[in-house]
Amino acid sequence: MDSHTMRTSFVKTSGVDIFYRHASPSKAPIGTILLLHGFPSSSHQFRNLIPHLAAQGYRVIAPDLPGYGFTAVPEGYVYNFANLATTIDNFVISLKLDKFAIYIFDYGAPTGLRLALKNPEKVAAIVSQNGNAYVEGFGKEFWAPIRKYWDSGSTEDRNALRPALELDSVKWQYTNGSKNPDQIQPESYHLDHALMQRKGNQDVQLDLLYDYRNNIDLYPSFQDYFRKSKVPVLAIWGKNDAIFIPPGAEAFKNDVEKFELQWLDAGHFAIETNEKVVAEAMGQFFEKFRVFG
Repeated sequence: MDSHTMRTSFVKTSGVDIFYRHASPSKAPIGTILLLHGFPSSSHQFRNLIPHLAAQGYRVIAPDLPGYGFTAVPEGYVYNFANLATTIDNFVISLKLDKFAIYIFDYGAPTGLRLALKNPEKVAAIVSQNGNAYVEGFGKEFWAPIRKYWDSGSTEDRNALRPALELDSVKWQYTNGSKNPDQIQPESYHLDHALMQRKGNQDVQLDLLYDYRNNIDLYPSFQDYFRKSKVPVLAIWGKNDAIFIPPGAEAFKNDVEKFELQWLDAGHFAIETNEKVVAEAMGQFFEKFRVFG
């Protein structure tokens, strides 16, 4: 077995059993990378990226957020982004991670950036793959029914979002805008959909969609963090994404001093079929800015 072969583990912290995938090089790692997934996936979305990064010499860790994958929470856990960030903060503490880069995608962005606000000294760099932190980044058509629910909070508008949790919509997130949709393995979106069919999970997803509005209130704080911390940021972005659109990637340059932008001919799940390109870009970026010394 290669030293950088991906493994799976659980760690329990504050009552939450966090499932995570991880890999390390045989020698002392260059540094640690924390991969934070998005809706409606899990750490499974990084199954092909993890070995590439470990082969470059990095320790790589990818947890499942509560409500996704195989992480299990105690009864009464409240699903909002503040709690997701607290859970990941506890996870980081449990694994004794003192310094790491974060890869943020979709829901991983508000989760990871909340983590960075609390622990700026721990975050060595940020890789944002369609991980939004600017109002310019919202795709108007996709977010219109969600914004309607934000404004009304009504049961009718909540239920109108349920089709977004069905298989066709999940598959669309993976394939829309992809240069090679036929190369995207169907296990990915079928697994996401299957896990959302667990009892109560669809309401978990709708709760998080409703709470997403509170992340926007933190955008000024995220942007202030970029300016004050001078954290290096690589935006590697699927330019065909209809959910978080290209202006959201370009906006980082207004606040980030050490910034690079790389476009991928891909959609929202740009990591699918582009794992090697993303891994190489990350390694080059970390080396250029001496992220790990």
